Amino acid sequence: MPQTPAVDGAAHRVSVERDGPLLLIGLDRPEKRNAADLAMLQQLALAYGELDQDPELRAGVVFAHGDHFTGGLDLADIAPRVGPDGLAMVPDGGIDPWGVQGPRVRKPVVLAVQGTCLTLGIELALASDIVVAASDAVFAQLEVARAILPFGGATLRFASTAGWGNAMRWMLTGDRFDAVEAARMGIVHEIVEPGEQLARAVELAHRIAVQAPLAVQATLANARVAVEQGHAAAAAQLQGELVRLMHTEDARIGLEAFLRRETPRFLGR
Repeated sequence: MPQTPAVDGAAHRVSVERDGPLLLIGLDRPEKRNAADLAMLQQLALAYGELDQDPELRAGVVFAHGDHFTGGLDLADIAPRVGPDGLAMVPDGGIDPWGVQGPRVRKPVVLAVQGTCLTLGIELALASDIVVAASDAVFAQLEVARAILPFGGATLRFASTAGWGNAMRWMLTGDRFDAVEAARMGIVHEIVEPGEQLARAVELAHRIAVQAPLAVQATLANARVAVEQGHAAAAAQLQGELVRLMHTEDARIGLEAFLRRETPRFLGR
């Protein structure tokens, strides 16, 4: 697979491949269970930047090479790099995949998870829009066992997704839970047989990609406003967004296709 350009000469850690309007982004350090060193974090951020900025791309799929999604942070590499202001993990042109530092990616991301999925893997799921998990996936938010706290968004999103008690049950104990429990809490949205998670994630991403991209992005953005700023803030934007979308070329294409009973081919304009 083509490689994301290395940052500061770092080794290849993330694969990037195009599938039509999709960007397939793969964690690619299987010999270390895809444990994230700084090179992986930065290359992943660059891949998200590519997804966000390329108008030909309509959705992303994030997956992992090998048997495991991620063993979490490579603390031996990361710990010495944490300075007084935290960890610098978003290079120029990149976007924080966890949506904690700076703007979030504007296009939908579908996550495919298998095997071990620890710490930042759960947080990446919480920051993604649809999560498909293999039935063998095992999760743990175990930062407290390593004397740190989750800093990739779990403290921001776990409770709002799963409920306070569920979030505290797993974040404060570091215990492991399975895909069924993850689905019960709303972290995972589909469970498939092991080996089928990537194909299903790609299938869902293609279903998103054939929809009107400006409308998809507007829907995603408004839903995020509702979650992050409240219903009133999101409601205040609805009519203006509707007017904006109604004046796009895609709206005309959609109406004409509806009248002709044809499948629309949206342009993103």
